Amino acid sequence: MQTTIGNYLWERLKQLGVRYVFGVPGDFNLQLLEQLHDIDGIEFVGNCNELNASYAADGYARLNGIAAIITTYGVGDLSALCGIAGSCAEHLPVVMITGVPPLYVMRNRLRVHHSMAEGNFDNIMNCAREFTSSGARITPSNAAIEIDRALTTCWQERCPVYLQIPSNISYLNINAPTLPLTRTFAPSDSLQLSEARKLIQEQLHQAKQPLILVDMDADRSQIHTELQTLADHCQIPYASFRSGKAILDESSPLWLGHYPNAPESAVSQWLANADCIIATAPCYSEGSSMVATDEFPIEKTIYLRGEDVTIAGETYEGVSAQQLMAELIRELPTAHNKRPPLPRKAAPLPLTHQVNEALTHAKLWPHITSYFQAKDVIIGEMGCSHIGLLDQPLPHGCHYIAQSIWGAIGFSLPALLGTMMAAPERRHWLFIGDGSLQMTVQELSTILNRGLKPTIILLNNQGYTIERFILGENAAYNDIASWDHQSLIQAFAPKASIFYRRVATHGALDQALTQRPDDQACIIELTLDPMDAPQLLHTFGPKTADFDYGPRGPQRRQH
Repeated sequence: MQTTIGNYLWERLKQLGVRYVFGVPGDFNLQLLEQLHDIDGIEFVGNCNELNASYAADGYARLNGIAAIITTYGVGDLSALCGIAGSCAEHLPVVMITGVPPLYVMRNRLRVHHSMAEGNFDNIMNCAREFTSSGARITPSNAAIEIDRALTTCWQERCPVYLQIPSNISYLNINAPTLPLTRTFAPSDSLQLSEARKLIQEQLHQAKQPLILVDMDADRSQIHTELQTLADHCQIPYASFRSGKAILDESSPLWLGHYPNAPESAVSQWLANADCIIATAPCYSEGSSMVATDEFPIEKTIYLRGEDVTIAGETYEGVSAQQLMAELIRELPTAHNKRPPLPRKAAPLPLTHQVNEALTHAKLWPHITSYFQAKDVIIGEMGCSHIGLLDQPLPHGCHYIAQSIWGAIGFSLPALLGTMMAAPERRHWLFIGDGSLQMTVQELSTILNRGLKPTIILLNNQGYTIERFILGENAAYNDIASWDHQSLIQAFAPKASIFYRRVATHGALDQALTQRPDDQACIIELTLDPMDAPQLLHTFGPKTADFDYGPRGPQRRQH
């Protein structure tokens, strides 16, 4: 079958389930956008800049499974690269497509705009190579092979890829394969798979106190449903690293909490006596455990990764986690190692507050999470929002999103655009601070002008509170300009109907959350003291300062 290079690319992405392509137009990619416009079932979403586009694609990939972004050469690529690096760090499949100068220009090393004007067209590819698992410069002779290779790699390795499409070739015809691309992981080695499955079944059968411990790769490898089934069927308690929040059901009595935690916590006590630990590729960082821990004895621990599994210190390569879990679930016993159900934990007593009581973090997070419903999408910006939400159990089926590893402030607002495009039927909540909002606020105009209807909770604490707790409590560098957010919203979307409230008390917050309509975007601005913060930040800040600056750092100065 013959088709054009541009059409082939868009059809292949559509076959993988990509329905929206985020990006910014530029002269080297306009021909690709023209071709995209002519294909049913896939649509361009224009962003305010390339960084925001990459964050939106990241958010879309978290719910849709895979995403795509399109930029123009050089200036567009490098602007997007921070977001692409974040997707790489957090194991998300994002296809980065860039329109580049004509093929003859690059072959003859001509000097053109959006470059260093010295004829070098490898430098941008080299930059992208550091944060992608595959890259290719498409030509008429390699188009079908390289496009398929890159897209398959993106999906299977859960990592961004980079495709350069010269501006003068996207309308050229090529011979295209007729079989569609599908979302399939590489098949397992059958003997390795069988051996790993048997060993895991034996360990689970013998275990008296097993534990499942999940991190973000349980979601990226698409084994969270099977892990939940295993836990429910065999009554295995589970916990998560903080970068794996809400991947498993936090409303279940099997949920122990986050790891690491205080020694007296339920998860620490259970872990101390665990005789079989199933862990999904833990990412050891400040967001989880700082360094690899020796609390997981080798002989008792099963590490599930995307394409291999380690059991009692022996690694079995070529074993797909998805296939392994599917086989384990298919062969679950009906009774012989099913444990008695754990008693349901008593619900915590609700925190009481006076109607005119000023908002504080101590009461804000239990208060506001009582308004969440099953299957809500909740996005926590790094800082007070994420820290405040971490220890709040979420209802069944909620999807929690935070950029726990890369931690770029401003990520969450464009990511909200991506999540809403991926799952418009769900309720979406965004919690973001005033400092983070200023990083990427332009994308609010895209959200509002597309008629999307999120609930945005804006924490106005007059600057970078998380940084104040690390260093510079009263320093000018942690201050930000004061904005009139209501006027800004009106400027961004003058024709949109938006529910906006600014509140300073718990009673006013209740009133705003109760009155907010379902058919409008809702923005509720919270007035908070700059030095009020979630309790976890009170310990996290000083520990971060000691970690970053050492024993002679400025945090040790006497005041």
